[in-house]
Amino acid sequence: MKVALAGFLHETNTFAPAAADMAAFRFGGGYIPMTYGPDLIGAARNVNLGISGALSVGATLGWDMLPVLWAGAIPSAHVTRDAFEQIADDIVAGLHAAGRLDGVFLDLHGAMVAEHLDDGEGEIARRVRAAVGPDVPIAAALDLHGNISENFVTVVDVLVGFRTYPHVDMAATGAAAARLLDRLMTTGMRPAKAYRRMSYLVPIPFQTTDMAPADGLYAGLTKAEAEGALTASLFMGFPAADIPDCGPTAIAYGDTQEAADRAADRIAAAYEAAESAFDDHLTYTAAEAVEQAAQLAQAQGKGPVVIADTQDNPGAGGVSATTGMLRALINADAQNAAIGLMVDPSAAQHAHEAGQGATARFRIGGHPGLPDDPPVEVEAVVEALSDGKCHATGPYYGGTRLDLGPSACLRVGGVRVVVTSRIAQMADREMFRFVRIIPEDQQILVVKSSTHFRADFAPIARDILVARAPGPMPFNPADLPFTRLRPGLRLSPNGPVFGGPRANTARPDSGGAPAEVQHNQTDNQHGKQTC
Repeated sequence: MKVALAGFLHETNTFAPAAADMAAFRFGGGYIPMTYGPDLIGAARNVNLGISGALSVGATLGWDMLPVLWAGAIPSAHVTRDAFEQIADDIVAGLHAAGRLDGVFLDLHGAMVAEHLDDGEGEIARRVRAAVGPDVPIAAALDLHGNISENFVTVVDVLVGFRTYPHVDMAATGAAAARLLDRLMTTGMRPAKAYRRMSYLVPIPFQTTDMAPADGLYAGLTKAEAEGALTASLFMGFPAADIPDCGPTAIAYGDTQEAADRAADRIAAAYEAAESAFDDHLTYTAAEAVEQAAQLAQAQGKGPVVIADTQDNPGAGGVSATTGMLRALINADAQNAAIGLMVDPSAAQHAHEAGQGATARFRIGGHPGLPDDPPVEVEAVVEALSDGKCHATGPYYGGTRLDLGPSACLRVGGVRVVVTSRIAQMADREMFRFVRIIPEDQQILVVKSSTHFRADFAPIARDILVARAPGPMPFNPADLPFTRLRPGLRLSPNGPVFGGPRANTARPDSGGAPAEVQHNQTDNQHGKQTC
């Protein structure tokens, strides 16, 4: 079978301050860098990405594989028109150059919004279909957080979503989609499809499949397949997207329409029934989280207490530089604590100029788009220096080699701060170790992440807390100033309905910045978007 493979991934926070341009895709930002042609086979080997799983299956099945390109950038604001058009044009050109094809595999996200169009994946699929014609089967692997449009589902023949959050099954999902593509190519059959929308958004930290109720919802997908569905997916949606297609969907395929409908209906009903369970989780302010962590650290047991700084998660459009959690640690005189990543190229450069072992005055972090978030001005010891090369071997990154640029470990009393020049979500223990911090030996770890950190940190954690320190990505979707959602969508579990009476900016206790503030933010885009 002659199969073309391509990938184009971006999770778009339409409220974030900086767009994803070609430079962001070239560097990758925690993904592999933009790669063309046969070089993709080597670049994606032994990495946790959908394209990796598809390439592995294709090799096993003896496909004649034609890799076109793969491009991904860290979540941010819209993909620029130029970047979208250039990458999409390169994919289409590669398909035309391939000649006759038996199938196409696409590694996509599901929540891409470009400056000039809302439905990035739907437009990519439309152009791919136009290039290969109506008879060539197209399969796609997608992120669990996809905001999936009905148009996209109509154009592709089959799609498969991740079933884990943290996303430890990205490669496995690509492999599953590739096996389904092979089935379509060899049988010539096309499965029946069923698509359902659900009624409420869920805060990102509580979408984790490591705990209830999401764990049970995703177990239900396996049950649906055992009862007759060819494949089934639940997309929780990425809530920071002000588009009509924002929100959760259930999608199922079957050999008959009845089988597909039955599976999709059951998945959707289970999601609706879980609303109050999603509304039953605790969060803390920055000071409360540090106080609670210190108390837990004194109790019997081993391992650090891990605090998720969820509102500055770069995996959802944060800048990985806000200072709320750092200030809380310093103010509480926390001991044996560490925080990362604080992305600050100037502070990292200053540390390298001062030299290892030096004590110097630093200005660390700060986000001008937030009120009352200036840099932390403090005297610190330069404990370690690094060139930023980091091999992230935990379950989420799955062997990805990161380049965080000039980096350092700064110690402020009993608090160690990982300062880097480039951005990536803190989701791997090696992202502490590369500056000589042993995460297992700390009492408190603060991570700029919402959920992906759980894959590598949960096995060592005494406990995990979710903190609402001020940041550009509000914990509660209801605190985002939406204007374009579909009518009737509830903005949080048991929360307000879009279009109903509510504030147009973030609530004071959320710590999130109103959109008009975020869009005026002027961070150095190169330093904030590359990894």
